[in-house]
Amino acid sequence: MNKLLQALLATIVLACTGTPAQAQPYPNKPIRMIVPFPAGGAADLSARIVVQALAAGLGQQIIIDNRGGADGAIAGEAVMRSNPDGYTLLFATTTGLNAAPTLRKQPPYDPITAFTPVAQVGKFGFFLFVHESLPAKSVAEFLAYVRANPGKVNYGTGNGTSILTTAQLAAVEKLDMAHIPYKGDAPATADLIAGRVQVMIGTPGSAMQQVATGRLRVLATLLPSRSPLAPDTPTAAEAGLRGLTISPWAGLFGPAGLPREVVDRVAREMKAVAARKDVRESLDRIAFELQSSTPEELAAMLKDQLDIWKKTVQEVGMERN
Repeated sequence: MNKLLQALLATIVLACTGTPAQAQPYPNKPIRMIVPFPAGGAADLSARIVVQALAAGLGQQIIIDNRGGADGAIAGEAVMRSNPDGYTLLFATTTGLNAAPTLRKQPPYDPITAFTPVAQVGKFGFFLFVHESLPAKSVAEFLAYVRANPGKVNYGTGNGTSILTTAQLAAVEKLDMAHIPYKGDAPATADLIAGRVQVMIGTPGSAMQQVATGRLRVLATLLPSRSPLAPDTPTAAEAGLRGLTISPWAGLFGPAGLPREVVDRVAREMKAVAARKDVRESLDRIAFELQSSTPEELAAMLKDQLDIWKKTVQEVGMERN
């Protein structure tokens, strides 16, 4: 009889208090979005703009958790080991899901099996910058100058995309330049402005500010279309650079085994975010091209880019660390 009374009381309590938390529709508590770079960089800035709009659509707070280092692998491993309930997501970039697995002899994870694709977010605006000391005002003049001065031009890199893209450019165009690696775009840009390196393929950051002063020139963008940040700057294709296959992208991922209903909910809200003019305009100011996709389209894009990275690393003869 006591057991019967307890069961009856439990039923009454449940009816009065409503649905238990674990049965409530997703999301019913704050979400953590792990960003694989420190605050203030291109990935962090774009993530914050997107996350603010995404949180409004989901009706829950999304907390940014910056986990920089190890080519994005620290952030990736944190998400990979998290509970697959949708409350820990990864604002993934090319560095963590393409560079880390292909530039290391012992990859930190297999991005195909370690994560659940949710939705693409967009593409980072990478630009080809040169120092004012180079007498080149176009891509054609730049290529001619480097070929006429083998080994005399230094190029800086601050991330995996920059490293492989510049190496690919040098291989395709038969350029002999000296590589000066940096731990990020900020120190690489500082030395570019100072003239210690003369070339950089990177995100705009403070480099674009120096274009207005004449200290730097921007010769091309790697975006598929011209950036509102530099509308007079041609795309790589328009400038005649057709051998660059690296796409600096960003996308949302969860750990492996993320429930389909969670994936669909976040992907649906990301599609709504991508349709917002105000969000697009905010991202245009930092040369980030807002996009969205289905989970399947993101998975296909990740696989294609991994294949391109593996092939390019072999073609340019880059040593894996």
